[in-house]
Amino acid sequence: MDDYPLLNLFWTMLWFFLWIMWLFLLFKVVTDIFRDHSLHGWGKAGWLIFCILLPYLGVLVYVIARGKGMSRRDVKQAKDSEAAFQDYIRKTAGTQGGGASPTDELARLADLKDKGAITAEEFERAKAKVLS
Repeated sequence: MDDYPLLNLFWTMLWFFLWIMWLFLLFKVVTDIFRDHSLHGWGKAGWLIFCILLPYLGVLVYVIARGKGMSRRDVKQAKDSEAAFQDYIRKTAGTQGGGASPTDELARLADLKDKGAITAEEFERAKAKVLS
C-alpha cells in the first residue's frame, strides 16, 4: 500500500463509481429502447447499434434526445404496475370495484331475514350500518 498513495486510491474509486453508474445508465437505455412502442424495428436497431458501437457517445446522445420520453415511460410503467397490483389485491380479497354496493348488501340482508338466519332487530341494525 506504500507505493499507491491515498489520492490515487480516491481517483480509482471515483472512476470505478462513475463506470458503474454508466453501466446502470447503459442498461436503462437498452431497456428503454426495447420498451418504447413508438420506435419500430429499424429505429430500435439503429439506437442499439449506436449504443453498442459508440457506447459512451450513444448513451449520452440517447439521454439528451429521448430523455423526456424515458421518464414518461417509467412513470407509465409504474402506474400500470400499481394498477395491476391493486387489481390483483381486489380480486384476491374478493372486493371487486371497492366492495358490494349498498343495494346488493341490503338484498343479501333481506334474504337472510326472510330465511330466518337473522332477526328483524339484527336486520335493522345491519341496515342502519350499511346505509350510514
